[in-house]
Amino acid sequence: MDIIVCVKQVPDTTTVIQIDPSGKEIVRDGITNIMSPYDEFAVEEALKLIEANGGTVTALTVGPESAKEALRSALAMGADEAIHVVTDGAPLALDSLATAKLIAKAIEGKSYDLVLMGRQAIDDDAMQMGSLVAELLNIGQITSAIKLEIEGTQVKAQRTIEGGLQNIEATLPLVVTAQKGLNTPRYPSMKGILKAKKKPVQDIPAGSLGVSLEPKVKIEALVEPPARPAGRIVGSVDELVAALTQEIKVV
Repeated sequence: MDIIVCVKQVPDTTTVIQIDPSGKEIVRDGITNIMSPYDEFAVEEALKLIEANGGTVTALTVGPESAKEALRSALAMGADEAIHVVTDGAPLALDSLATAKLIAKAIEGKSYDLVLMGRQAIDDDAMQMGSLVAELLNIGQITSAIKLEIEGTQVKAQRTIEGGLQNIEATLPLVVTAQKGLNTPRYPSMKGILKAKKKPVQDIPAGSLGVSLEPKVKIEALVEPPARPAGRIVGSVDELVAALTQEIKVV
């Protein structure tokens, strides 16, 4: 089984985010980046599948030179090789559709049975990539999977839906997006980290793929959320009830 796992480099959730003077990007100098956590579930599931069935795992990312860090994380976990679609300019300049087109074009001609990725990236929370890539590749998709079983070309999956769970059957090739609960991602070992440095990473300039990168969705402005009001200490239950019912009016 040959599996392609799409990963994305995102700012660490503990990093303090500042808006660039342009108002359309964040300040990326000096921030800590990580692989998007949902993508870690996808990498782990790919590794589990090849450990059980044999095959290869190829990590793929789209982004600037710094995005290689996410690929190295996937390689350190156990992926065999990586593909980096190298883009220029600000990461937010690419919308979801343009990114999906680059991913699909990079995958075309590759040997694959399954494409795995996180259900969403934690920076833009667009939650579109799996569906867009599946449509562009003209193959089926299962989103938000928390259980995945593959026997031959037959796939059984369980996914989260509002108010419950849904069981789905499908046939390879397929795009599957990973939800929290699918597995527990492994930590890269020191041996894995050292091996990752020697594993092949193929660089593909985005401009060589013949894809229009003109965004259909453009960011007009990034605005920081309003500051939270200061907390208030009440002196009694009666004062608390009065505040909730008369001032805040949540009760």
